[in-house]
Amino acid sequence: MARGPMTQRGEAALPGAGAGGTARSRADGSWDSALAPGEFAAVKGAGFDPVGQVLGTAVFQLGYTGLWGCPGAWSAPGGVKAPASRWESSYAQLVNTLYTARRLALARAVDECRALGGDGIVGVTLRAEEFPAGGVEFTARGTAVRARSRTRPRVPFTSHLGGQDFAKLLHGGWVPTGLAFGISIATRHDDWRTVRRVRWTAPNQEVDGYTQLIGHARHDARNRLALDAAKNGGDGVVVDEAELTVTETECPSFGSSRDLAAEAVLVGTSIARYARSGRPAGPAPLTIMRLEREH
Repeated sequence: MARGPMTQRGEAALPGAGAGGTARSRADGSWDSALAPGEFAAVKGAGFDPVGQVLGTAVFQLGYTGLWGCPGAWSAPGGVKAPASRWESSYAQLVNTLYTARRLALARAVDECRALGGDGIVGVTLRAEEFPAGGVEFTARGTAVRARSRTRPRVPFTSHLGGQDFAKLLHGGWVPTGLAFGISIATRHDDWRTVRRVRWTAPNQEVDGYTQLIGHARHDARNRLALDAAKNGGDGVVVDEAELTVTETECPSFGSSRDLAAEAVLVGTSIARYARSGRPAGPAPLTIMRLEREH
């Protein structure tokens, strides 16, 4: 299964590197930042100072072994199976590993943020790519920032939002509480019902079996995203990334048929409303919100 966009190689570790990451603040007090000039100005205008780039990484060996290679073949005819199913403990384990790998890489970036005296990380990018020696490398990279205020977060926040959107969020009375993930894998046995619909039915007809598969994966991922955002103390979540990957596995033991697996990944920043002086907190937000980026 695809694991998201590729990252570039050839990054040199700088002094101060910790386990699984690279701190980029120098002994002379200087620092570097991944923020563009406009983002830098927006962050400064919102009352934060960049203190350095941070990077967390983790390499995992991922694997999947289903029920005789085709767990979907054991579902009810035409049915879609979710990771919670007892027949798909291997998919559930894979989903848990995908969560663990991303969270570990992110936690290591947060550790670097703390070491730099930062209060949070903005512009976080998450990447996953094949590691040359085997496995998959998960990385979390962003710019650590420190607040010019007596009010400081107890735990460093993480946010995918760039400088301008981060500033808009704060000026609008919201604060980021952390990155949230929604990951789901569902499978469906490609039996004679879908094969007939694709090969022998008149064109311009819906293949409802495939619609159910991707719909289930996306719906489950969205629910998991909302739960993850709530665990971060967020009232809502600003969605950044939505990916869907469909793969197939041959099932020679079941009449040369196949299983289709849909993997849905949602990433966003959980946010919470805060009350300013003389300004009410206002009503609760929608579960999922979007911020349009400026071009």
